Amino acid sequence: MIKTKYIGLILVVLGFTACNSPEDVMPPVDNETAPELEAGTANFEKYVSVGASLTAGYSDFGLFIAGQENSFPNMLASQFEKVGGGDFTQPLVSDNTGGILVGGTPVRGYRLTFNSEIPGPQPLNEFLAGLGAPVPPITTEAGVNIGSDFNNFGIPGARSFHFIAPGYAGANPYYARIASAPTATVIDDAIAQNPTFFTLSDIGAADVLGYALSGGDDSDPITDVATFNGSLGIIVDKLTANGAKGVIANVPDILSVSHFTTVSHNPVPLDAATAAYLNSMNAYGAYNAGITQAYAFLVANTPLTQEMADEEIAKRTIAFAEAPNNALVIMDEDLRDLTALNPALVNLRQATPEDLILLTASSEIPKGVGVSTPMGDNFVLTPEEQNNINDAAMGYNLGIEAVAQAKGLAVADLKSVIEEASTNGIAFDDYFLNTDLVFGGLVSLDGVHLTARGYALMGNTFLKAIDETYGSNFEASGNLMKAGDYPTAYSPTLE
Repeated sequence: MIKTKYIGLILVVLGFTACNSPEDVMPPVDNETAPELEAGTANFEKYVSVGASLTAGYSDFGLFIAGQENSFPNMLASQFEKVGGGDFTQPLVSDNTGGILVGGTPVRGYRLTFNSEIPGPQPLNEFLAGLGAPVPPITTEAGVNIGSDFNNFGIPGARSFHFIAPGYAGANPYYARIASAPTATVIDDAIAQNPTFFTLSDIGAADVLGYALSGGDDSDPITDVATFNGSLGIIVDKLTANGAKGVIANVPDILSVSHFTTVSHNPVPLDAATAAYLNSMNAYGAYNAGITQAYAFLVANTPLTQEMADEEIAKRTIAFAEAPNNALVIMDEDLRDLTALNPALVNLRQATPEDLILLTASSEIPKGVGVSTPMGDNFVLTPEEQNNINDAAMGYNLGIEAVAQAKGLAVADLKSVIEEASTNGIAFDDYFLNTDLVFGGLVSLDGVHLTARGYALMGNTFLKAIDETYGSNFEASGNLMKAGDYPTAYSPTLE
């Protein structure tokens, strides 16, 4: 390992104003002149929510009681109650650690927390141990079934086809807790509650998220569009079979949230001596020479032109400099495979602004990963991999629009909300939210899921869609969630 000074990903430099600077804020509703709340043609008597982690209230890389209580379906239920909605029960976990056990062994560890004196989010147990404080045990046991008589069927990790798969409880500890039988399906357990109104959310997002979080390394493939559309059709047919109405959320651009945008492609400062060593024949100089030699052979013996070879050589040549912003060395499976000519010529290049470095890489860079050793494919999304995600999400959204139109259902446009938040920021009452990590106010510490305030904004998007489709007036009557009622961070000492 070459000793060098790597940039510290000190997240406090992202700024403290992102979620505390009101701009272009909509004027508040005057409740004295606002119309009385009406349900329109919707019947909220029995509301059931179906979805994955966003539906469950997953936040800060964990599912915990406080997060579940601030799930957007729970927020919606509080508004529906004002116009005839009934009780809304959730399968609350046993504690606020964020973890879950299978047979006494954690399969999901502690939630993340943050302290401005520490560079970046860290697991709750490490944070408390560092303070010398007692660390609460993880007590939620997936093997203890608590029944299936609930209104919230948000199952973290569930993809579209998982909702209709018999026996899925055997593969997902969150569903195992509430499955009505070992061979049950999520959607059948949901419709057994006889919903009169439903929401269906983060279907589609979960189908590409695993691929994105694994850097597109093929360990967690994207659900093909045909499978997604077939599953979606079955789910919606079942939910609407008895006349229930509802809302489906479309798929946002998951790559615009902070898990994929926080770490720069060029975060490495090097002094002259270290840069010179990395460029020498003892390090990447030998690789560069081998690349040049391999392409000379290809030009001489294959149809490859010199112009094409020069372009590929330039893309693959690795060079460091005395500078504060050297680019990371990454694996790229879409490069021409040269290992048949020389097994040492694996698919390496330096990252560009078009590459997305995952948040999980932030703990590896200080160890020399991406400099003295290449960064693995599981830490990077190349443009080709990003296109795979975007193409799938586009296909999913076309399917969602078609099903919603055919069934007369509302569509919650989460795609536009996340796009606005990631591009310019978005006003929410007296706050201005964006997708920055820690201080943006919208996205939780895992860089993917939402804060409680973010879920409130998501809930309002559903209420506005309900107003538009079913003639209710949640927005006009002043019955949207208020930003100030929901936090952007949870205390590490939640009871």
